[in-house]
This record gives sequence, structure tokens and C-alpha cells, in this order.
Amino acid sequence: MLPMTQDDGDLDGLVRKRIRALRVAQGWSLEELAARARLSQSTLSRIENGHRRLALDQLVTLARALDTSLDQLVETAADDVVSSPMTDAAHGLMRWPVKYDPGMTVLRRRMTEPASDHPGRMRAHPGREWLVVLSGTATLLLGNRRFRVETHQSAEFPTMLPHSIGAEGGPCEILGIFDRDARRGHQTGETEPPAR
Repeated sequence: MLPMTQDDGDLDGLVRKRIRALRVAQGWSLEELAARARLSQSTLSRIENGHRRLALDQLVTLARALDTSLDQLVETAADDVVSSPMTDAAHGLMRWPVKYDPGMTVLRRRMTEPASDHPGRMRAHPGREWLVVLSGTATLLLGNRRFRVETHQSAEFPTMLPHSIGAEGGPCEILGIFDRDARRGHQTGETEPPAR
């Protein structure tokens, strides 16, 4: 059994809520999860409701049945949930690192210039990018194809295809997510400031 201290009471309750939330998210009844975890339905019900102490072996079994890890099942809430952006006013950029995956970067950019199909302005580099248009309309040039991405629409693409993004018919604002390789491909250009 897991030893309990005053602070562990919060963790205990969090783990129980997490088990129930993961079960419900899968659309499983108590009976279905109990069968997957090889527990009795009443044992699982008592675990979820706090009427049975959490045993390590049961948590390992439940984590497997819920397709997660024990670490994820018992991790505590992070204190640093909210973060502030790094701002590059000269390029109209705001950038947030993704704490869970330091290789990922979220970038907000206001664009006023159209996408350039000039070969010297199109980029190609390893990685993937995802973007959503927050306002206005963007043009995404991808290889020899042209995509119009309107407000609330998104695009995701491998960055080995030559690409360029710009505004169409007036300013637009995008939110982009870059993996580590895609971020590196933009570090030397004007679309993203150097990583810190």
C-alpha cells in the first residue's frame, strides 16, 4: 500500500479522479475497466470513491489497463502552469516554449506581407509545422501548391516541402507550433528569433 501523509491526501484524491476521468474518456464502464485491469468491479468502485487504499500493484495494473504509465497516473499538478511569452517586437513575434516538450515552440505572428514564391524566400528543412489562423486570411505556399487558410482554419505540413506563409488581402495573425527540427530551420531567418 502507498504510505499516506498529510500532503499525500491531495495526491491520493488526484489519482482517484484521474483514474475515473481516464475511464470515462475511454467510454468504459466500471465493469469494462475492472475486466481490463483484472480487478473486481467493487474493488475498482471503492478505489475511485476513496473507500479503499491505493495499492502500488493495483496502480500499476490500472495504469496499463488505461494505456498510461504509472508516472503519469501519479504525477502531481505542476506549479508552473502559466508562462509568459518572449516578445520580438521588431518581427511582430511572440514565442512560448512548451515545457512538457522543450523541443516544441509555439509562435504567434502578425503578417502583413504576402507569401513569396521566389525560390530564395521559400524554406525547406527537416521537421513539421502546424498553424492556425487567428484572424484574417493567410496564404500557404507548399511546393508548387497554394492554400488559402482562413480565420479558425489550420494547416499542418512536413517542412521538407519548400514553403512560404504570408497574408492575403490584409494583415493576418497566426499561431504556429514548430517541432525542434522545424524551429531550427527558422532560427537563422526572419520568421523566428534565435532560440534562447
